[in-house]
Amino acid sequence: SDDIFDVIQKIHKKLRNGGKILFCGNGGSAADAQHLAAEFLVRLRPKINRNPLPALSLLTDVSTLSACGNDYSFEDIFLRPFKGLAKKNDILIAISTSGNSKNILKVLKYAKVNNFKTIGFLGNNGGMAKKYCDYPIIVKSTVTAHIQEAHIFLGHFIFESVENALLKRKIK
Repeated sequence: SDDIFDVIQKIHKKLRNGGKILFCGNGGSAADAQHLAAEFLVRLRPKINRNPLPALSLLTDVSTLSACGNDYSFEDIFLRPFKGLAKKNDILIAISTSGNSKNILKVLKYAKVNNFKTIGFLGNNGGMAKKYCDYPIIVKSTVTAHIQEAHIFLGHFIFESVENALLKRKIK
């Protein structure tokens, strides 16, 4: 859809202007967030060696996760690191099969109020998260496994397209 191509252009522009991609998700979506961040930092395709692209999952540090959950709330586990790490040209990608996780909603609301661009990889009907995402990409299924499979496919397609655009720009 046009939304996917708008997302590709937005990520490309943010990276070209010095921004980074910040990911968040719970459970399997947290694993997907780490997986997709690694594709940017390391490489997506084995025959394309390029410089690392700045991307980070907000849930890879168990010390920060447990301290935040204990000292503040589990609802703040994405918000606290996002507040500390996000800069002007960064973009937030929230991955949620339901779109209703309180910690996802909290960071999306903060990002929206503070003019960060947000992309949602969402499932079902998008839940509450869809109204806080600039670009809600909704997999219309109620089967969690199918939603997660589609999220990874979409992530790979989008990031391969971004990588292609960045490589073409570099050649010019």
